[in-house]
Amino acid sequence: MTKEIFEAGWNFDNSYARLPKSFYSLLNPTPVREPQLVILNQALAESIGLNSSALKSEDGVAVLAGNQVPEGATPLAQAYAGHQFGNFTMLGDGRALLLGEQITPKGERFDIQLKGSGPTPFSRRGDGRAALGPMLREYIISEAMHGLRIPTTRSLAVVATGEPVIREEFLPGAVLTRVAASHIRVGTFQFAANWGSLEDLRTLAEYTIERHYPEIGDVPNRYLSFLEEVIRRQASLIAKWQLVGFIHGVMNTDNMAISGETIDYGPCAFMDTYDLSTVFSSIDRGGRYAYGNQPSIGAWNLTRFAETLLPLLDENQEQAITIAQDALEKYGELYRDNWFSGMRRKLGITGEEKEDVSLVGDLLDLMQKYQADYTNTFLALTFGREMENTVLMETPEFTEWQERWRARIGKQQEGEFTSHQLMRENNPAVIPRNHRVEEALEAAVERDDFSVMEQLLAVLANPFAHTPEQAEYAILPPPSPVRYRTYCGT
Repeated sequence: MTKEIFEAGWNFDNSYARLPKSFYSLLNPTPVREPQLVILNQALAESIGLNSSALKSEDGVAVLAGNQVPEGATPLAQAYAGHQFGNFTMLGDGRALLLGEQITPKGERFDIQLKGSGPTPFSRRGDGRAALGPMLREYIISEAMHGLRIPTTRSLAVVATGEPVIREEFLPGAVLTRVAASHIRVGTFQFAANWGSLEDLRTLAEYTIERHYPEIGDVPNRYLSFLEEVIRRQASLIAKWQLVGFIHGVMNTDNMAISGETIDYGPCAFMDTYDLSTVFSSIDRGGRYAYGNQPSIGAWNLTRFAETLLPLLDENQEQAITIAQDALEKYGELYRDNWFSGMRRKLGITGEEKEDVSLVGDLLDLMQKYQADYTNTFLALTFGREMENTVLMETPEFTEWQERWRARIGKQQEGEFTSHQLMRENNPAVIPRNHRVEEALEAAVERDDFSVMEQLLAVLANPFAHTPEQAEYAILPPPSPVRYRTYCGT
C-alpha cells in the first residue's frame, strides 16, 4: 500500500459484509485502461474524513477508478429484487460495487460505492460499465438536490476510464463514486422475503433498524415502528420532490432507499412548464412515473415493502395484513401535510386557514392552464416581478387569485417582511434546468470542456442565495418542437 492511499483517510468498517452471504457477492472492481480524474467533490471528501489532495494523486485516482482497492475495503455487489414498472424480478448490482462503509471523524457511517466498475454476477449480460455523460448527470443532479435540502445520495468523484462503452454508439466510459447513508432498498427486503429464510429477513430488518432507525429502541412491536418510520420518511421525501418539480423517472422498488434518501439518478429531470402529466424518461411510455403520479407510486412501493415485513409484524397473516394496512393508511395524510406545509412556505403563508387548500390548488390549476413555468412562477410571486414566456399574469383569473393571496398574507401578524423571507428561503432561484444540464454534458463529453459544468455546479450549490449570477440560469430555454427526453444510461 502506498503512502498516498494511506493518507487519503479511508477508514472502513464493513458491517454489510457481515450479513448472511446470500445478500451479496464478493469481488474486486475490473481495472480500467487510463483512469483520469474528471471532477472531485472536495467539500464532500473533507466532510467524510478524506484528504482531497491524496485522492487527486495517481494512487488516489486508481482507487476511484477501481484499479486499486484501499486497505480495509471489502468490495461486494449487493443482491436485491424489485418491481420494475410493476413487474417483479431478481436484480442486484449489475455495474456497481460497494467498497465499504467509511466511518467519518464524527463517527458517521457512509457507503462508498463505485458505479460503472465492471461486470458482476448480477449483470444479466450487461458490460458492467457506465458512460461519462450519465455519470456526470448523476453528479450534477445529486449535488443540486443536496443544495435544495432534499435527502440524497451524493457524488464524490467521476473518473474517465479511457475505454469506450457500447450503447447505441461508442461513448467514453467513466466510473462514479457514490456516497450514501446506505444502499439498502425496498428491493433488498423483497429479495430477503422471496429468496431468503425468515431468519434472513429478521436479520436484515434488525440491521437496518440499528443503522438507520436506532431511535426505535425496544418498543413492543419494533417492526411496526420500523414500517411507520420508513413511511414517514418517504412521505417527507416525495413531498420535497414535488415542491421543486423533480421527476425521478424510474421509481422502481429497487430505486427506493430505506434510509429515505433519493437514489439512482437515471432518466431524472426537473419540470419547467407545470404539468402533472410531465414525463421525461424514454422508457416510461405509459407515464407510470409522471410527476403527478409520484406520490401514489410512493404509496405503491411502500405497500410492497410492507408485504415483506408481514411475517415479522404478526404470526397470524390476517392480523399482520391489518397491522400493515393501518400503517399504510397514514401515508396519504403524512404526504399531504408535508406538501401543504411546503406550499404554504412557498407562498409566504404562516399558520393554517381553510382557504389555503383552494388558494394553492387554484394557483396550480392556473399554472397548468396557461402553461406557466413552475419555478419561475413562485420566483415572480416572491419578488413581485413579471414572468417571461407566459400569459398567466395578464389574465383576470390570476389577478383575482393574487388579490385573494394578498388578503391572506395581510391577515398574518408576522407582516410582509416575514412572508417575503419565508418565500426567499423556500423558492429556489435556480434548478438544474434541462437545457443547462445538456449544455454542460455536451461540452464535457463532446469537447472535453468541463468549465460549463463547473459553472453550473457553482450556481446550484446554494439555490436560495438569489444572486445575480443565478438569475441567468433561471432563463427559460427557447421553444422547441421536440419534447425533451432522458435516458437510463444502461
